[in-house]
This record gives sequence, structure tokens and C-alpha cells, in this order.
Amino acid sequence: MIIEGGIAKAEGETKARRMGPGLRVQILLALAGVILVAYVPLFFAIAQVARATSLSYREESARALGRAVAAHTSDMVRTDPTGVSRMLTSHVGDGGALAIAVYDGDGHVSASAGEGPELEALHAPPPPYGEATTRTRTRSGGRALDVVLPAGDGAVLVRVRTEEDAARTAGLVRGIALYMGVFALALLVFAYIALTRAIVKPIEQLARAADKVASGARSFALPPSAAREIGELGASVRSMATRLRAEEQAMRAKVEELTATTRSLGETREQLAGSERMASVGRLAAGVAHEIGNPIAAIMGMHDLLDAIEISGDDRADFLRRMRKETERIHVVVRDLLDYARPEDGPTSGPGATADVSEIVNDALGLVRPQKEWRGVEIRVDVDSSLRAPVSPQRLTQVFLNLLLNAGAALAERRDDKVVSVRAKEKEGKLRIDVEDNGPGVPEELRTRIFDPFVTTKDVGAGTGLGLAVCRGIIEGANGRIYVDPSFTSGARFVIELPLPRTAPLRP
Repeated sequence: MIIEGGIAKAEGETKARRMGPGLRVQILLALAGVILVAYVPLFFAIAQVARATSLSYREESARALGRAVAAHTSDMVRTDPTGVSRMLTSHVGDGGALAIAVYDGDGHVSASAGEGPELEALHAPPPPYGEATTRTRTRSGGRALDVVLPAGDGAVLVRVRTEEDAARTAGLVRGIALYMGVFALALLVFAYIALTRAIVKPIEQLARAADKVASGARSFALPPSAAREIGELGASVRSMATRLRAEEQAMRAKVEELTATTRSLGETREQLAGSERMASVGRLAAGVAHEIGNPIAAIMGMHDLLDAIEISGDDRADFLRRMRKETERIHVVVRDLLDYARPEDGPTSGPGATADVSEIVNDALGLVRPQKEWRGVEIRVDVDSSLRAPVSPQRLTQVFLNLLLNAGAALAERRDDKVVSVRAKEKEGKLRIDVEDNGPGVPEELRTRIFDPFVTTKDVGAGTGLGLAVCRGIIEGANGRIYVDPSFTSGARFVIELPLPRTAPLRP
């Protein structure tokens, strides 16, 4: 049962762990995260490079266009000054320059063409005039390039737009994004398939083999082809499974051995209990035979004497008195045996019966004080008047009488300083009663048997040995216990422990 419970618990923990995402999903997410972290910055970097390259190309194209327009204008100024304005107008517009201005040696505009705001934004280059290229901004905020070429004593200034072509740049960026996306997807699929074949499948095969071992399989199959690390892991799991099987077999053998030992102990205990019962019956029978056999033998002997010889009337009366005394002795033994066998029966006992402990102690002392053994005995009583015992008053009186009579008999041979103490108190939720004397005490070898029937320290004929047995029957019938206190060495102390009676609810 222990092994099966451990296996069930392990299976439950395995199922709980399987509730999380699988290894495939985790690998897929990890690869996607790595590709995302690596490719997104790379994409933005390539897009910026593409834009910068496009802008550089536009600037070079604008620079070449500006130089060509400036050179053509410079030639027209030298060869055909009257056709300069017409030529300038042909070079301004879509695909051409934004504005063109021709300056004389003094820096004044001799001819110009282009958009009005852009012409107003042009400034004469500082002399001496030489070839120059300058980045600038248009009136609308766009990028532009000013190209200056000398023309005779003056100079030609051409402003050309260098803004990037947004449509072409966006197309280029989209193409780059598409290429990188397809490549990343292909890389993700390839890496997923490779890692699944190299890691996930061998691990799943290893897990299935381990589950079979946990379910009771006797063999552990390793994945046929796996990485070195997974192979080492499988070998470790197989070694662990082998050890677990060996330990399981050893545990099963121990459990079977313990079961057999427990069964044997139970049988031995039953045999010992039967032997103890037979021994108790034997001791009881021997005691009964002794206690009843002797009076019967005396009665039969005196009866034979009465029949065999002629005796006087006084002798006959003496024999008859002796025969009655022996008959009364037999009656006492039989009555004590009945009290021992059925201590709980009787008209004065039953569920809910209680007795006032203080009152019962006083009544019992009042009965034993007139006895000869109690002359000169100092009696010390310490009993709480509110204590009650869950025993009928008659049965509790019988217990106190037996204990007090035994105490008086133990003090009979003591000449002076005779003390009998009776104490009762509540202790740890129970009622505790102590009856002690300063007599010779109970011999150590009799303490465990003093409550058995016909066990007594008195002389033969002085007692039946049933008084303490009857006391134990009455106390144990009330769910209590009675015992000799071994720690008391100044005499004998008998301790009674009883549960406190339940307080009945008050009626309205």
C-alpha cells in the first residue's frame, strides 16, 4: 500500500508538471524571441543605410545635374548672351533645377529663372568665384544643393532638389523587410525541426520509457539515436530505475516479512492470552478449592464424629456451632466470588449513579472505628466536600471498607504511632483518592498480583484474598483504575483514579 501510494503521488506530480507549455512550444517561443531581438535592430539599421545610400545617390545626381546646367549656362553667357534667359527657363522645372541665377563680376543678377521664393532665397556667392557645392534648405524645408561654377568674370548658381524619393525608398525598405521576414521564417522552421529531432523527440522517448517503468515495466529502453548528453541522461535514468526496482523488491520483501511477523505475533499473543486465561482459571480454581475445601473437610469430619460416637449434648452443640461457622465461611467465599465476577450488577448501581466522597469516607470510618484493630489509630482525613465519584454509594462504601480494613489489619502488630490517611482531590481533570497507612507495606513481589483473586498477605484463614479483587472490579467498572503507589516507602498507599461525573443540566 505504501509503494502504490508513492507511485500514485508521483504520477499526480507528473501530471501537474505536464500542465505547463511543452518543450516544443518553449523552443519555438525562444527561437522567435532570439530572431526578433536579432532581426528587428538589423532591419532598422539596413533601412537607415538604404535611406542614406539613396540620399547620397540623389546628392551625387543633383551635383552632376547642377554642374551640367552651370556649365551650359556659362557657355551660353560667353557665346550667346541673348539666349541665356530662354536656356535658363528650359532647365527649370520637374526633373531639373529649382532656381538658376547668373551673376556678373559685381555680384548682381544678370539673368535668372525658377520659382519666385527660391529665387529670393538665392544669395550671390562671395568673390573670387570658384567651383563650389553647398547643402542648403528650400523655402518649404526640403533638402537642396547649391552648385556654383565661374562664368567669365561672373558665376552661375544652380539650386537643385536633393530630397529622397519616398516611393522608391519605401519600396526598397519593403523589399528588405520581406526578404528578412522570409529568411527569418525559414530559419525558424529549420531550427525548430532540427532541435525537435535532436532534443525533443529523444526526451519524449525517454519520458515515455520512464513512465512505463513507473507503471511497473521491468525494462528501460533508451532512445536509439540521441545526443551524447541525452544518452548520458538516459543511462542515469536507467541506472536509477534499476536501483528503484531493487529497492522496491527489497521493500516488498520487508513488508511481507513484517506482515508474517505481525501475524505470528498476533497468534503468539492469542496463545499467551489463552494460557493466561487458563492460568487465571487454574489459580481461581485452586483458591476456591482451598478456601471451600478446608471448611467442607472440617464439616464432614465433625459430621462423621457425630454419627460414629456417643457424645454429650454440650459437645454436640459445640460441633454444630463449628459446623455452622465453617458453613458461614463458605458462604462468605461464595458471596465474594459473586461480587468479584459481577461488580457492576446490583440495584444501587447504574448509569448516572454518583456518590458524595466525603460522606462515604465518614460512613466507612464510622464502621471501622469500633474494630479492635483500630484502637490507637490516628486517622487523618483531607477530602473536599464538593467531590463526587461516578460510583453508587454502596459500591464506593464497599471499596473504602476493604481498603480501611486492610489498613487496620496491617497496623495490628504495631504498638504505637499508627496512622491511616485518606485524601481526595481533583487532579488533571480526574478524581484521585489516596488511602495509606504506615504499616509494613506491600512486598514488591506482590504489587503486580495484589489485585488478583486469592492473593493476600494475611495468614491462612484470616482472609479470602478477594477484597482487593472486588475493589478493582468496582473501580474498573466505573472506567477508573486502582493501584499501589511504588514511590511510597513508609507503608502502603493505594491510589484510586476515577473520571469526574458529568454535571446534569438544570431543569427550568
